[in-house]
Amino acid sequence: MKPEIKAKFETYPAEAQRQLEAVRGLIFSVAEENDLGAVAESFKWGEASYLVKGGTTIRMDWKSKDPGAIKVYFHCQTRLIETFREIYRDEFEYEGKRAIIVPLGAAVKEGPLGHCLQMALKYHSLKHHPLLGA
Repeated sequence: MKPEIKAKFETYPAEAQRQLEAVRGLIFSVAEENDLGAVAESFKWGEASYLVKGGTTIRMDWKSKDPGAIKVYFHCQTRLIETFREIYRDEFEYEGKRAIIVPLGAAVKEGPLGHCLQMALKYHSLKHHPLLGA
């Protein structure tokens, strides 16, 4: 983990840190399992940001104004959130066209969240398919 991201995460409550680290681990795991190449980890707009070649950026953060959850952000001009809402209507809460809300107590595992991350990491090869190939 990049030092600036680690330092930012360390300013958050322990539960938020654990959840952010779990989602980060899932991003790296999904990228590896799908042979998507190296994950570029950076800091954008004050948030941890992840990208692989051929994908779209995934960002995540915890905000004190919504202390019971972290949010996983996706580019709002993609069809990602629209697709996630269609296929995972009851699995997640969403914030507009930008984010999946992940409660601090939720189990972070492959399943639906892993599939959503996979679609973002493969976005440019999926964007022309109905429901992004789901």
